[in-house]
Amino acid sequence: MPVRLRITLVFVALVTIILGIVCGGIYYFSYSARKETITTRLTNRAVTTARLLALKETFDRALVQRIDSLTTIALKNKTVQAYDYENKKIYSYSDVPGDTLEIDKSVLDDARVNNSTFFSISDKEAVAYHYSEPNFRVVVVSAAEDIDGKNALNTLGNILLFSFLIGNAFVLISGYIFSSGLLKPVKRITADVEDISAQNLSRRLNTGDSNDEWHRLAVTLNRLLDRLQESFELQRRFISNASHELSTPLTSISSQLEVSLQKERVASDYRQVMQSIHQDVRHMIKLTQTLLEFAKTSGSKGGLEISRLRIDEIILRIPFEIARVNQKYSVNLQFENLPENEENLFVFGNEALLLTAIKNIVVNACKYSANHHAVLILEVIDRKIVIAINDTGKGIPEKDLKTIFQPFYRIEENIVTEGFGLGLSLADRIIKLHKGEIEVKSELNVGTSFTIILPSA
Repeated sequence: MPVRLRITLVFVALVTIILGIVCGGIYYFSYSARKETITTRLTNRAVTTARLLALKETFDRALVQRIDSLTTIALKNKTVQAYDYENKKIYSYSDVPGDTLEIDKSVLDDARVNNSTFFSISDKEAVAYHYSEPNFRVVVVSAAEDIDGKNALNTLGNILLFSFLIGNAFVLISGYIFSSGLLKPVKRITADVEDISAQNLSRRLNTGDSNDEWHRLAVTLNRLLDRLQESFELQRRFISNASHELSTPLTSISSQLEVSLQKERVASDYRQVMQSIHQDVRHMIKLTQTLLEFAKTSGSKGGLEISRLRIDEIILRIPFEIARVNQKYSVNLQFENLPENEENLFVFGNEALLLTAIKNIVVNACKYSANHHAVLILEVIDRKIVIAINDTGKGIPEKDLKTIFQPFYRIEENIVTEGFGLGLSLADRIIKLHKGEIEVKSELNVGTSFTIILPSA
């Protein structure tokens, strides 16, 4: 069901309920007021008749009947009947000659118990009233037709019903128009989004001037488009750089093979070519392994094997791992502010990936330091594990601090240095995958400090 129709139906349903309650309430209170009015009038008529009948010495029944015939209470076809304590009819009057009421004994008994009772008989409404004096007890039944009151109530009911139907029709039309205006920003946003594609990600939605939900939705979608555009640009840059890094050794291998096959050569020449090709192949293998690790960290946390790990045990493996990369590299481990409770040294994560992230940063620190030495400091601050890696290298220019974590990005001064520009990007993805963050501070010709912050398990 379209949202516009759904909003209209919900709006109409709510207003219908409200109108129904209002119209029903008006009709109910009008009905109750009419009933109360006729009950009061009939009771007054019964009380008057009973008092007149009680004055036996002054009034006789014929005189009472004449008084009843001259009394006007704005009711039609009234009838007045009186019964003694033995339920015998002792008095009767009717506007229509011969019009009598057959009163059930239970009604009279009920009137004697409750003093008065209201009931309906034939087309009339009646009140049975018990009048009692020391020497005189009587139940007077006063009945009549409230034709004017019923007609007024029926007229009111018709007016309320007509108003209810007209009101609902008006609400249906206005609700449909209202929902159209309400959803107009959604249609505009939908049209704008449909025009946006992977080739046109620079376009943004018009957020408007009003600070409402549609404005916030447009702002949120624009932020999403910003992230998508950034991701597409990173992906294009990654593919371009990866293709370049892979094509360079392949081109070198192909060229060397073509040259070596152009004529017969001695064994030493072939051996030299094979050694050169072997270096290029090792370079490609190392790049491929790095790309596979990079692709692995691009997935979600749910696809990784996660367990509770002691971060200090991973740190203790760093010197050995660094030595395997290059015998000239060295790292000094320092443990500060470690908690007495060893549970605070545990993290949830993947051991291999965390080791790779920390190792990559330490390798970079050693690679770009003149003494090929780095300092790694581990401490726990406010239930957060903080790993600081410091070096005394050339430092990183401030303009490059925001881009050093991009894949294949390398500082101009370091392009001649061996590497692919994936180490820091890989470390950044791994740490973010573990709900951590990396902070970097650098000063030219002084050194660089990387700080890894991980939540404790």
